[in-house]
Amino acid sequence: MYKFKDDVTPAQVQEVIDAFAGLPKRIPTIIGFEHGTNVSKEGKSEGFTHIFVVTFKNEADRDAYIAHPAHDAYVKVVRDRRDKVVVFDYWVER
Repeated sequence: MYKFKDDVTPAQVQEVIDAFAGLPKRIPTIIGFEHGTNVSKEGKSEGFTHIFVVTFKNEADRDAYIAHPAHDAYVKVVRDRRDKVVVFDYWVER
């Protein structure tokens, strides 16, 4: 989840979205990708406006994604535009 800095323009936010959405084509260990903006009416988002969900088969595939040069390039695009970020890893129990 991202909370962008107040001075980040809509065009800069779109660049982040486009860069993140391009990762599944560049990193083969990604098996699922979703993103969206907060539409909750509860008012509990604490300023977070965007969410990105990336799915992997296993921990090794997730680790390969984190170490991938395309991920590093993406981080360079987003890092100075985020005010806050929450990264939450979990495995679905079946």
